[in-house]
Amino acid sequence: MATQLAKVNEIIDKYPARPSVLIQLLLDIQGQFNWISRETIQCVSDRLGVPVSQIYRVASFYKAMSLKPRGKHVVNVCLGTACHVRGANRLMSKMEDTLGIKPGETTEDKKFSLERVNCLGCCALGPVMLVDKDYHGKMTPARVEPILKDYK
Repeated sequence: MATQLAKVNEIIDKYPARPSVLIQLLLDIQGQFNWISRETIQCVSDRLGVPVSQIYRVASFYKAMSLKPRGKHVVNVCLGTACHVRGANRLMSKMEDTLGIKPGETTEDKKFSLERVNCLGCCALGPVMLVDKDYHGKMTPARVEPILKDYK
């Protein structure tokens, strides 16, 4: 944990000690560790002078941030209307079976976290899944395993 807090302090040092940097700072921490721990929140609070409760509110509001450990790769499956009518539920079922987890969970090896989202903003490509920053459109259950192999 000391090593993690040292890295957190390095990230904080890149910013002026002002509450206005909180969101970007938390995004950087999320990007580094794939989650924001209780100890990290306390460190940010101490360094920026922002109440812990405010940091929790921000970190729990944004989908890009997580207060529990996420996998190395985050898989988002769109279940919005356009994707739903094109078979997103079958895609999600295949993803659950392949990874052995439900939405909101992380695999035991911490390689993958599975999330459901309401829209990824590319409805014409539905059903769509997003792995980290890579969009995969016109998805079918048969394409799930070959795509996931690229991330293992």
